[in-house]
Amino acid sequence: MTTTLIVPGLNSSGSAHWQTWFESRLPDAIRVIQADWKRASLPDWSSRVRREISRNPGPILIAAHSFGALAAVQAAEDLSHRIAGALLVAPADPDKFGVNDVLPGRPLAFPATIVASRNDPWLPFDAAAALAARWGADLVDLGWAGHINAEAGYGPWPFGLSLLAQLAGDESQRAGSRTPVALMSAQRHGEHGHSAARAQ
Repeated sequence: MTTTLIVPGLNSSGSAHWQTWFESRLPDAIRVIQADWKRASLPDWSSRVRREISRNPGPILIAAHSFGALAAVQAAEDLSHRIAGALLVAPADPDKFGVNDVLPGRPLAFPATIVASRNDPWLPFDAAAALAARWGADLVDLGWAGHINAEAGYGPWPFGLSLLAQLAGDESQRAGSRTPVALMSAQRHGEHGHSAARAQ
């Protein structure tokens, strides 16, 4: 049985956030709980992610947001044989938190998708593209979508759930065949909603 780890960012994800909606839709979902949601400590946060990976048997899917995406990547690299895929939504800028040098510097050993926004205050789009290239991840361009959180209109998010499902079913990448970074437009994948990103 596959377990989906929900890895929120700073201050966790409230009831209107897409990660909470994911939890309501996925019976196998477990939220990683941090000791201090207001203090972005990569060692502490990644340790909590690593603990949840270790204590849950079977393949692990990751759905992470913001600083949680950085913690998830660092933790998952140590246990890559357990990871079925990672959906990394609006990662925080590693340079802003002084953690760039301790994050993986090579393609990840599991399939990953980075979902990025053109006006994310926490990470410029070109920096998101650079992370995708560095980690061998697919890159999904969500347009002008802010930080891709509840404040930006991302509560129920079927497109995000479909991206997670694609990672779960990506047997070729899971077997170790890495593909070049793919830049995909959300509009081409039927993304619709209420945020300014999709009302441009």
